Amino acid sequence: MSLNHVRPWRNIYRRTSRQIMVGNVPVGGDAPITVQTMTNTLTTDIKATIEQIQAAVDAGADIVRVSVPDEASSKALREIVPEVSVPIVADIHFHYKRGIEAAEAGAACLRINPGNIGDENRVKEVIKAARDHNCSIRIGVNAGSLEKHLLDKYGEPCPDAMVESGLDHIKILQDNDFHEFKISCKASDVFMAAAAYQQLAEATDAPIHLGITEAGGLTSGTIKSAIGLGNLLWMGIGDTIRVSLSADPVEEVKVGYEILKSLGLRHRGVNIISCPSCARQGFDVIKTVEKLEKRLEHIKTPMSLSIIGCVVNGPGEALMTDVGFTGGGAGSGMVYLAGKQSHKLNNDEMVEHIVEQVEKRAALLDAEAAIVDAAE
Repeated sequence: MSLNHVRPWRNIYRRTSRQIMVGNVPVGGDAPITVQTMTNTLTTDIKATIEQIQAAVDAGADIVRVSVPDEASSKALREIVPEVSVPIVADIHFHYKRGIEAAEAGAACLRINPGNIGDENRVKEVIKAARDHNCSIRIGVNAGSLEKHLLDKYGEPCPDAMVESGLDHIKILQDNDFHEFKISCKASDVFMAAAAYQQLAEATDAPIHLGITEAGGLTSGTIKSAIGLGNLLWMGIGDTIRVSLSADPVEEVKVGYEILKSLGLRHRGVNIISCPSCARQGFDVIKTVEKLEKRLEHIKTPMSLSIIGCVVNGPGEALMTDVGFTGGGAGSGMVYLAGKQSHKLNNDEMVEHIVEQVEKRAALLDAEAAIVDAAE
């Protein structure tokens, strides 16, 4: 029985949205909330871009966005798309012809900014290319690039202006009988973005792409995104997310999953529950967790691991995790397996032994899941 059925206060009721396809990945409806990132290589450096996409996929990315600023990038996209296993979103700004070229090159989705793409006729040409080549579209509204008439109307970027921009562009797509679209309303200001997304969620049933744009570096950007995206996701808003960090795209994917995992919305890999450590710790918790995080990156199976320095909270946490270790005294601690006390272990053997136990547990869970899938 799911923990959410036992504890209803853990439930998050997602907003009902239409479902679209980004390549072979469903977005919206009852599909899992997907995690995206964006490459920061020159798209024309085909080898580097493919390698970065693959690294993001290995980290768990469901969808990867690639910038297409010029015709050379459009040509590169033709070579990139067949070499990767994940749907590619072509990021289009300013020049509508790049959108047409990207659709022809095999992009699964076109990201267009209504404030940058040009007049309605140009947008119509992009829509036709998307339809002809089975592409979806993301309407990407950004507080930093709103249309001039909206800035004149509202005086400055604000949630009302952002939502009006998005809804105007939705109307263009719908008037052209195009419905395979999702939408984002991003701002670097958490309050502005959250307010815009809340309004947008009430105004349309389109799938929503969440993001706090230009969030900052790894630490500050992670915190900003966790607050902004976390609150919206908690309210049930959001069908796909991108954490925008001035960092390696792999870090964006990791942070995205951690946000979803913390809310019980997506599970992938080992969730390590660890204490901040104090004078009571029976081993060096911080160094141990650092080692385990690196050693367990290859585990994709959703599971939990508790690493607690002493017996104050350790036994209680271990009862709720797949594998646990609680510090004791005299250079040893207690190992818990499947929530039950199992055996003592010397601290100097801890990392290797825990990795072994996690791998065994992951293999068991995978086997059980395979049996269930076969029975269905």
